Amino acid sequence: MSSKSPLFTVVTPTYNRAHTLGRVYASLREQTWQDFEWVIVDDGSTDSTRAMVLEWQREARFPIHYVWQKNLHKKTAFNRGVRKASGELVVALDSDDTLEKDALASMMSIWHGIPEEERDRYVAITGLCARPDGTIVGDRYPQDVVDATALDMTFKYHVSGEKFGCMRTEVLLKFPFPEEIAGFVPESLVWRAIARAGYMTRFVNKVFRVYYDSSDSLSRQRDGHQHALGLWLLAQDTVVECLPWFRYRPRAFLMAAARYTRFYLHLRAASLPQPRGRSLKGAASRLLVYAMWPVGAALYMRDRVRM
Repeated sequence: MSSKSPLFTVVTPTYNRAHTLGRVYASLREQTWQDFEWVIVDDGSTDSTRAMVLEWQREARFPIHYVWQKNLHKKTAFNRGVRKASGELVVALDSDDTLEKDALASMMSIWHGIPEEERDRYVAITGLCARPDGTIVGDRYPQDVVDATALDMTFKYHVSGEKFGCMRTEVLLKFPFPEEIAGFVPESLVWRAIARAGYMTRFVNKVFRVYYDSSDSLSRQRDGHQHALGLWLLAQDTVVECLPWFRYRPRAFLMAAARYTRFYLHLRAASLPQPRGRSLKGAASRLLVYAMWPVGAALYMRDRVRM
């Protein structure tokens, strides 16, 4: 194996996913571009994950690094994987998904298509996800290649749905997931902070990942009481930090203001404190939340009835 740093580090946080991790490994073995390493951060698994990985380390053509930690949460495992990465670009691949065979080769080509002197302005190459049946998850981009921030893509271009790609390791080290916040923290909080710092993403209408909607995935749980803190943080970020984009999608901001109240009431019912420094700021943010308070309270009451 070459001693030089690879272009990519594939980071996979995992917890008791021995039954799905094998398909991740199989898809990495099939990559047409093999200049990568795989960093697996085991978040305290009690199944056969470790034994499987040790076997793969003996046979794989690419380096596999295995890191075990006590169960601290996916965000902490991801941060640790980024710190372990030696590649220029990180590919965050979940422990139950797969890559298209040419995914890394395509990302490499697109990344090198950005002039070297301009790459410091960019944080990511982001493409599409497909389901196992080939259907696209979420929206396509308005053009086959779009250079924009993640916030522009969400609010200005109205593109939603699961997306996937690679991100510069150097930038991710500057914007780690907040480990001081317990439990689920939406990935969007990190991507938005990076966008507000001025970093661009090259968005492409190219499928990179095959997305498997597992029964225990966060996407199936994130409307409930269990993830109220993370969802409140996302609503707070929208109505406080993202107001310059209000003119593009006012309805999205009104609904975020309602969710602010909805999940604040969940937090209060569970006697959970708000994180420090995350309160409402400015007259516009307060006006939004106060105006939508009745809607947020109604949504909270609906949640309570459904529990």
